[in-house]
Amino acid sequence: MQGYLRADGRKGIRNIVLVTYLVECAHHVARAIVTQSESEDVQLIGFQGCYPNEYSLNIMERLCTHPNIAGVLIVSLGCEGFNREQLAKTVAASGRPVETLVIQKSGGTKSTIAAGLERINSLVDVAKQSEIVTMDINELIVGTICGGSDGTSGIGANPAVGHCFDKLIEQGAACIFEETGELIGCEQIMADRAITPELGEEIMKSVEKAENYYTHMGYGSFAPGNAEGGLTTQEEKSMGAYAKSGSSKIHGLIKPGDIPSQGGLYLMDVVPDDTPLFGFPNISDNAEIMEMIASGAHLTLFTTGRGSVVGSAISPVIKICANPETYENLSEDMDINAGKVIKGEATIAQVGDEVFELVKLVASGQQSKSEELGHQESVITYKRFDAIGPSCLPTIR
Repeated sequence: MQGYLRADGRKGIRNIVLVTYLVECAHHVARAIVTQSESEDVQLIGFQGCYPNEYSLNIMERLCTHPNIAGVLIVSLGCEGFNREQLAKTVAASGRPVETLVIQKSGGTKSTIAAGLERINSLVDVAKQSEIVTMDINELIVGTICGGSDGTSGIGANPAVGHCFDKLIEQGAACIFEETGELIGCEQIMADRAITPELGEEIMKSVEKAENYYTHMGYGSFAPGNAEGGLTTQEEKSMGAYAKSGSSKIHGLIKPGDIPSQGGLYLMDVVPDDTPLFGFPNISDNAEIMEMIASGAHLTLFTTGRGSVVGSAISPVIKICANPETYENLSEDMDINAGKVIKGEATIAQVGDEVFELVKLVASGQQSKSEELGHQESVITYKRFDAIGPSCLPTIR
């Protein structure tokens, strides 16, 4: 594979100039800059809230310094609580060019859009000079989430991704699966796979925290659509979601924005710490995808039974469809037909191998279906996390 070498030594599989807004009031201006740039390599993310939040700043810093990013334009209204100076400082420290526009100081909507287009043209020119270098599988970080799960997800798509994960990990890649709120009932078997007893204890605690969080909220991760699709219990859904992890040992427990330092399998704990302050842990699948990307994911494997059409800004999304009927209805949005397992036309290993080969192709520049269709969704919300302890990332292998 070939990648784009960044000044901080990391390698990306895409060469994107990012426009990011820091409050919903700046969203329109930022989107206009992206739209009028008429470049697929200029993409948009943003944060809607006004008051400051350490989590959102950390996630934004990680996204703006992701290896797929070549440069950043920050668009601020001017009076929001987001620390734009800190964000710009972090991006600059990574060796990426960064520009900041404050609408209240730039003359308003039209003037800021015009200034933004000038800055974007400059940033795109710099991005075109990015050094292209050889990249190996062991330099990849790959995430996986499931969305719109049904009774077929845990039979076809999820175990196929697990098979792919095992192959990636064998070749030194880092793989991230989530989320603790959808793994309730699987905590002991995950703990048994941890590389140290201390990590196993942390995994147990993280799932217990998730169960308590959802109990307090009065609603879990089992949605009406899951039931309509044939799932009957939270535990049944959890076992299907768990299948995405494959059979490798679990090397670490991370939280959004924590980046694996070496290859192996990592569980991401996306449920906020302490008592609920900001609502449900993830208000949409795209919030989870953004957290995967914030933890360095070059691409994300999205499994579904009922179907989804979303993609993502920054990093490609590969969609693996478990349900043959859904694949037929949404084939233009699906990358892999795991429904072949249900119909007896392929084994889990064969579909998993297909996913593995597509990962290499997309990492080498081939567009996923969502990229071809122009999907660049992103969601960043409010959360609060404590830092992980040394037990969560043991150094032994």
